[in-house]
Amino acid sequence: MKANQSPITPFLWFNNQAAEAINFYTQIFQPSAIGSSTLYSEEGQEMHGQQPGSLMTQSFKLLNQPFIALNGGDLFQFNPTISFYVSCLTTDEIDRLWKELAKEGQVMMPLDSYPFSSKYGWVMDRFGVSWQLIHAPDEYAIRPCLMFTGEQHGKAAQAIEFYTSIFEQSNIGEVHPYEPNDQGIPGTIKHAKFSIHNTGFVAMDSHLNHQASFNEATSFLIETHSQQETDFYWDKLRVGGNPQAQQCGWLKDQFGVSWQIVPKMLNQLLSSSDSQKSKQVLKAFFQMKKINIAELEQAYHSI
Repeated sequence: MKANQSPITPFLWFNNQAAEAINFYTQIFQPSAIGSSTLYSEEGQEMHGQQPGSLMTQSFKLLNQPFIALNGGDLFQFNPTISFYVSCLTTDEIDRLWKELAKEGQVMMPLDSYPFSSKYGWVMDRFGVSWQLIHAPDEYAIRPCLMFTGEQHGKAAQAIEFYTSIFEQSNIGEVHPYEPNDQGIPGTIKHAKFSIHNTGFVAMDSHLNHQASFNEATSFLIETHSQQETDFYWDKLRVGGNPQAQQCGWLKDQFGVSWQIVPKMLNQLLSSSDSQKSKQVLKAFFQMKKINIAELEQAYHSI
């Protein structure tokens, strides 16, 4: 399977605060940009429960990392099992970001010096999204961070091997296991960096009781360019996952992490100037588990 050049996009499920959150994030992170948006329609309202014409999704970028925000209601809540690891060039930049992100938020680890960094802190912002800020003089970047805890504790190394085996453009960077004198289970992952699909990730194990697990509040979207590519990622990532979580291109993998496998063609069809055609596409889309491009095109041309 030839690797898609598009990076993986973190997809954030907000309780109808997407626009407010994007405005906040794009003001404090630079460079940043706000991209395209989609609106809810009457089609599928029995499923999404949102007002037709209201904001559904909005794309944006922070430090060149693409994101998509969804106004999805209160079905899922963010938690620290997926956070965003922000490497900052200067301690002044950390102080500035921390001041903004901590307003009305919750401190997970105080901003301080630690054995692994001269300045680091972990905070949950007022929208529930978690951020880890660390001084890294050689880069300024954002990486999604997966924390394997609870039933998934000890599986970080297995997950890294699994993900990097699927995507051609992948690599495993630094891996630091817990040592016997550390406050963790020796041999499990204290900190690791890896890259899949042109997107950097961080992974770690935590033996602490965080009373949280991976959920759909944060998922990862893969944009595909053909049915073959869609089938490939769907069939690979769904192995060992929960079949009940498969709907509208969404799936859960064997670790409970949520993914969306979405053909680029879907957005093209939904962006049609003919609203009746777009509604027919949505109607077909809401009936699918894995997205079928031919059936979407058939729906588009049915009227």
